[in-house]
Amino acid sequence: MTDQGAQTHNANHTLPKVRVLTLDAPWAWLSQGWLDLWKAPGIGLVYGAVFSIICALSFLGMFRIQATSLMLVLAPGFLLLGPFLATGLYQASRRLALGEAPSSVFGLFSNIAAPGQIAFFGALLTIAFLAWMRIATLLFALFVHDEYTVIADFIQFLLTDPSGLTLSVVGTTIGAIIAFTIFSISAISIPLMVERDVDAISAIIVSVSAVRKNPGVMALWAGLIAILMVVGLATFSLGLIITFPLVGHATWHAYRDLTRED
Repeated sequence: MTDQGAQTHNANHTLPKVRVLTLDAPWAWLSQGWLDLWKAPGIGLVYGAVFSIICALSFLGMFRIQATSLMLVLAPGFLLLGPFLATGLYQASRRLALGEAPSSVFGLFSNIAAPGQIAFFGALLTIAFLAWMRIATLLFALFVHDEYTVIADFIQFLLTDPSGLTLSVVGTTIGAIIAFTIFSISAISIPLMVERDVDAISAIIVSVSAVRKNPGVMALWAGLIAILMVVGLATFSLGLIITFPLVGHATWHAYRDLTRED
């Protein structure tokens, strides 16, 4: 192995240092993500369409089995899987930054630095999603004593009934803890494993460090992601065709900005 090759090999196995950024950074990430989306629209829009269809079919299933109240739980639960499902979008942005035009969705999964570790991390997110749904059903069993086939009636129950208010407070608190934990460990961990051959635990440590060193920036970024996803879901999932790939591309730029060596 040549000296240059050895340096590249070592760089791909080392963990980056996390930079401290200003509050204007998340807006720049969105701007860069928007540009990437339209540099390779075929990639991003296919990703967005698939994610949109998955969400729409899941909501339709809840409606068919008269479990519409669970939609309020299922929607944020999908966001827990988002960092893993957007893996190809990170790779697309990575290739665009290298001056390479992504040719197809399937071709994005070649030359990923740590595919096995990403799969392991995806399994962790899936477990978190299942735990999220299980906790929700247990809370429903404790506090909900009627069947609500119309989601508006269930929302009224949450806002006016004592049991509903208790469910709202307890559910929101637990959900916030889970969401914050998942965001912290996944904010930049998968993009890191796309670019560097590092293990999932090390990638999680870097991601948590990014959140810890940039609390205001990452809180703003989490809020922007939530708003974009809510807008996407509120349009019967159609908006996700745009918002999901936008967030995916922007997340790659968040990773690069947070770990860029000056």
